[in-house]
This record gives sequence, C-alpha cells and structure tokens, in this order.
Amino acid sequence: MNTVVQTMDLHKHFGHVHALDGLDLEVQRGEIHGFLGPNGAGKSTTLRILLGLARATSGSATVLGFEPWTQAADLHRRLAYVPGDVRLWPNLSGGETIDLLSRLRGGTADGADYRRRKDRLCREFDFDPAKKGRAYSKGNRQKVALIAALATEAELYLLDEPTSGLDPLMEEVFRRELLAAVDRGATVLLSSHILSEVEVLCHRVSIIRAGKIVDGGTLDSLRHLTRSEVSFAADGLDAEALARLGAVHDLTLDAGRVRFSADSDRISEVLPALAALGVQGLTIVPPSLEELFLRHYGDASGPSEPEAAPADTGHSARRHLLGARGRN
Repeated sequence: MNTVVQTMDLHKHFGHVHALDGLDLEVQRGEIHGFLGPNGAGKSTTLRILLGLARATSGSATVLGFEPWTQAADLHRRLAYVPGDVRLWPNLSGGETIDLLSRLRGGTADGADYRRRKDRLCREFDFDPAKKGRAYSKGNRQKVALIAALATEAELYLLDEPTSGLDPLMEEVFRRELLAAVDRGATVLLSSHILSEVEVLCHRVSIIRAGKIVDGGTLDSLRHLTRSEVSFAADGLDAEALARLGAVHDLTLDAGRVRFSADSDRISEVLPALAALGVQGLTIVPPSLEELFLRHYGDASGPSEPEAAPADTGHSARRHLLGARGRN
C-alpha cells in the first residue's frame, strides 16, 4: 500500500504551549486509520495542519503527495473533511449547503450521479434538506457535513469526531456508508475519543498523547499490551494452582465465580490449567481499546490543546477551500 498521509517530527507551538511535539503519523491507502486520544491531545491541531488551515512550527506533512500549507486548493479537490462542530449559513437550506460544498471542492451539483447519491444519503440519514440552516439541531448540522462529504467521491476522508450529536441509529448509518466508501478505494483518517467507534471501524490506530504518537498498529498487535478478563464458576474448585502461573494476575473469588486477568499473549498457557480443573461457565473477555487508552492516559493527562475556532462548514471552509490563508 502507498502512504497517503505522512507527518515527520511535526511541531506546532502556540506561545509556550506545544500542541504537537514531534508527531510522526503514517496512513496507508485503503485503510481506516483511527487517530485516538482525549480532547486536548493534539488531534484537531494535526487535522488543521493536514488541511492546510494551520502552519506547522517545524517538521513536515504531506497529504496525497501535496504540501498542505502551500497546495491546499489542489489538495481539497481530492479530499473531504467532516468537523465535529459544524456551522452552517443560516439562510441557506441544508440541500443548498450540500450543493455549495460540492462545488467548492471542484465537483458538480448538477450531475445525475451526484443527485442520486445526495438523495439516497438524505434518505439514509433521515435528513430533510429543505429546512434552513438556522433551524437545524446539532445532529442535523452534523448530517449536512457528512452528506456533503459522502455525496462526492473523495480519495481521502479526514473526519474529526464525525458522529458528534448523532443518535445510535445514525451512527450505524455513518459506519455503513464509511465502509462503502473504503470499498470504493477511499482512505480514512478518523479522529475520535469514542473507543467503540474506532474499535468497530479501524484497521490500524495511532494513540496520541501530549502531541506525540505513543503507540500504534493493528488492533491485534496492540491488544498484547493488555490483559484479558477470565472468569468461571467456583463450584468448590481449588483454583490456587492458577495463581502460580506467571500469566495470571489478581485472582479473586467474587459472587461464586473465580475471576482473574491474564496476559493476552499468554492465554494459551492458562487454558490447559483451566481444562485440568474442569471449569464450568468459562468466559474470556479480550481487552478493549478502553484498556489500551487507559494504559497511556490513566496516570496523568498531557497539556491541553489550545482551543481552536470551531470548524465551520460555511464561510471559513469556503476561504480555505479556495486557497486563502488565515492568520496562523
């Protein structure tokens, strides 16, 4: 696979605050790459640099072979962006905004294929495109950005907390449409702190803390860093022999069940001992991204990311899509 997004030793300073502190990120073509971290870790700052909306203090970033700060107009014709806080032109309808954003990306709002995709997405997201922007709830404003992004095919989708404000049914529609876009050959960088969303969708993840990537890889390769939870019915069994196994930790008897955690990459050492005991009602729960997340953030949090102006699917989006530059 080819590299679609790459940053090397990327730094972004806001006065004395180092929002990014040597970020190295790589996203391969055709994957959904999870960009995982709490609010303030540097996710949104990274995306703004990748979009050409902010200039890095030092280091390098390339997106689809373009340098974002100097080639933003060309770059935006080949990518789609969904912010987590969408603002709309108050007097345009949702449908008019979707069409306008398509034209700003260099697409057409008049072609039959575009119309079919847009109408289908409006039905799937249960969205009324006739209402004015000022009448939409947060969830419906989010739908405008999602439909605008998905209605015109893009090579790369940069998504910053894209399901903010959506109900669970609409989150499922979003996942289905995103997987369909990847099946068509698109690449996705999904920034999120919703661990279940990343776990369901992503091929690989990068975990960011205090402006640096602290871990990354496939979900399977990361899960060996944590422990699976094992339990079974006690039924008078002497489970103390398990405590002597090096892979077993925190053995307890709780509510008639024996419970312990085991190193995920050493479960095979524990299973023969469980079979010898003849345990009943065995459950093994693999580690989740929640545990991976807490491994890096449970002890302390990094410095807060400076509050960026809320992403705007309106006037500022138009300025930057056309290559204009705001202050950095």
